[in-house]
Amino acid sequence: MKIGLDILGGDFAPEATLQGAILASKLLSENQKIVLIGDQEIAKQYIRQAGENPAFFEYVHAPDHIGMGEHPTKAIAQKPESSISRGFQLLKEGAIDSFASAGNTGAMLVGSVLSVKTIPGVIRPAIATNVPKVKSGFGILLDVGANADCKPEMLPQFGLLGSLFAEHVYGIHQPTVGLLNIGEEEEKGNILTLAAYGLMKDSDRIRFVGNIEGRELFDDRADVMVCDGFVGNVVLKLAESFYVLSRKKGLDDPFFDRFNYEQYGGSPILGINAPVIIGHGISSPEAIKNMILLSKNMIESNLIEKIKSAFN
Repeated sequence: MKIGLDILGGDFAPEATLQGAILASKLLSENQKIVLIGDQEIAKQYIRQAGENPAFFEYVHAPDHIGMGEHPTKAIAQKPESSISRGFQLLKEGAIDSFASAGNTGAMLVGSVLSVKTIPGVIRPAIATNVPKVKSGFGILLDVGANADCKPEMLPQFGLLGSLFAEHVYGIHQPTVGLLNIGEEEEKGNILTLAAYGLMKDSDRIRFVGNIEGRELFDDRADVMVCDGFVGNVVLKLAESFYVLSRKKGLDDPFFDRFNYEQYGGSPILGINAPVIIGHGISSPEAIKNMILLSKNMIESNLIEKIKSAFN
């Protein structure tokens, strides 16, 4: 198993990414290698200074990087030696089994679709994130940013993608699916949710439980919550603020602690032909470590083949 990591992506790279890689390496078996993609000499020097053996990792030299503010499509095309471009080339060639980065989100999305491409049958890939539940555990919310505008037929597919991810990566048995809406009644919502409701209700591929309101996100009404990427991203950013606000207010509560993005590492892009994970731009070493471990779990679960089978 070879887990690709962009060491130049993120606000605190390469220090945070290399620290995270070192932390993750201690939790991997001998046949599970982290491939560090970025400036090879900087990586080796840092690892030596940390008192670790550079031989524990593999390296692919990519001296350039794509900045957070750069245009994704142009950057991918014009910077073939960037860490993100090289990572996707390696993924396309099968030289690595997964690729993760805390760098430019748009470039990660564009790179995914242009290199390993969308799984046949999937209309558009979606980004998923974890949502803590009040009692215990967490649910899956998608899409949280890949598709600001959606067609109704895309939302049932998000429900299926989220269900497969929840079941096979996190072990949630027979996950239920809810449609995020402004009311529980079937006739509530806008043109998108009204049309999507009927499609999801008639689908025999997901366990649809109907509409769920924003206040039900954190209870046990649904394991997988579906919405368009515009709504999902607003919800994601609001949820991320809960942990920050609880710290500022001096609240010590295990539920709000589970809103800390570091625990989940990153957000997978579901619906493409390889495991790809996008990390938060401000990812800490702990977040990078967990992003690598999520990559491992996605590979071990054989999730991509299960999605291909479901959409065949």
